[in-house]
Amino acid sequence: MGGRVTRVFRTFNVESRARREISKEKPTPAPRHRTARLDATADQPEVKEEILRKDDRLLTLLKDVYVESRDPPVRVKDGGGERLPCKQEEKRLTKLGHLGALDVKKVSKGKISIVEALTLLNNHKFHPQIWTAEKIAAEYSLELKDVNSLLEFFIPFTVQEFPKETKKAIKS
Repeated sequence: MGGRVTRVFRTFNVESRARREISKEKPTPAPRHRTARLDATADQPEVKEEILRKDDRLLTLLKDVYVESRDPPVRVKDGGGERLPCKQEEKRLTKLGHLGALDVKKVSKGKISIVEALTLLNNHKFHPQIWTAEKIAAEYSLELKDVNSLLEFFIPFTVQEFPKETKKAIKS
C-alpha cells in the first residue's frame, strides 16, 4: 500500500519538472589553468622543433661521464659469542592412552598430558593406598606440592545410575 502512494508522488507532473530543469541556465565552468593548454603550444612549429632538436654540447658532456660502481667488502659475522644460551628442556616419554596417533608422545619434565592426568586421578581415586602422591610424583616426574594440589582440587567425574522407580502402570 505504501509503495503505491510513493509511486504517485514520484511520477506526479514528471514532464513539467523535467522541462523546468532542462530550461534552467547552465552555470559557467571554472577557468582552466594555463598549463592545461599544452595542446595549443604543441601546434606551433618552433616548439615542435625545439623538442626534437638534440643539443650537441649536452651530448658530449654525457659521453664524458663514466660511472664505476664497487660493492663494499662483505663482512662475515662471527657467531662466536653473540648467541644466547639455549635452555634444553628435558623430555620424557608419556604413558600412551587409547587415542594412538592423537596422543602426545613426549612431554617436558614437570608437566603431564591430559590423558596422563585423567589416568593418575582415576588410579588415585580407585586405589589411594597404592597410588599415593609420592608415587605419582616419582612416576610422572612431578613436584610433590603440584601433585598434592592436583589431587586436592581436581576430581574425575563419576557416573552414578539411580535405580528406576517401579510403579504400576495406570490402566485405562
